Amino acid sequence: MDSKITIDCKEIKLEAVLNENSLQKAVIITHPHPLYGGNMDNSVVMSIEKAFFNRGFTTLKFNFRGTCNSTGMFDDGNGEQDDVLAALSFLEKKKGFERILLAGYSFGARINAKLVAGGCKIDDHIMISPPVGFMSFDDIEKMPHTGLIISGDNDEIAPSNLIQEHIAKWGLKVQYKTIKNCDHFYSDSLGQLEGIIDSYLKESFFEIPF
Repeated sequence: MDSKITIDCKEIKLEAVLNENSLQKAVIITHPHPLYGGNMDNSVVMSIEKAFFNRGFTTLKFNFRGTCNSTGMFDDGNGEQDDVLAALSFLEKKKGFERILLAGYSFGARINAKLVAGGCKIDDHIMISPPVGFMSFDDIEKMPHTGLIISGDNDEIAPSNLIQEHIAKWGLKVQYKTIKNCDHFYSDSLGQLEGIIDSYLKESFFEIPF
């Protein structure tokens, strides 16, 4: 059952929703760009949440600083990294999770990428439409623990050719899935998105029950 909680990030208070499940695995889901209307109630974020929960994961999503009821101000991707770390600390220290995944959509994927590249300890990393056509990823030299990347083949913000260039640059052995006739907002494609995530989790975390 969804529980509305508050996560402390130094002086910042992050509005969050925790959906606890039966297994000792959890995922933190990060949302798209707050200056363009992104928040944790985004439809893509909710589809990611649904796919993970149906595979037994506890899910945690939150609003970045300055978004909706989270305090503070937008920090151009800098303080937002601290927000993710605060969510990670909450799951580790207050909930006792040892296996935690990161799953980010658009801007959220960019924030997670910076943390993963910097050595953030996670179990797996999933990127949904990393915005390589909109934001620079030039400072990301490596991307360990990245298992799955998904985008639409009509996504101008996350173009497939640029994503593949970055995959090659990072030397990733990753599952990269594209959805036909799908744009950045996954209009009419949320079911396919959920199906890809479900299949990946079934394959990678096979002990999770149906």
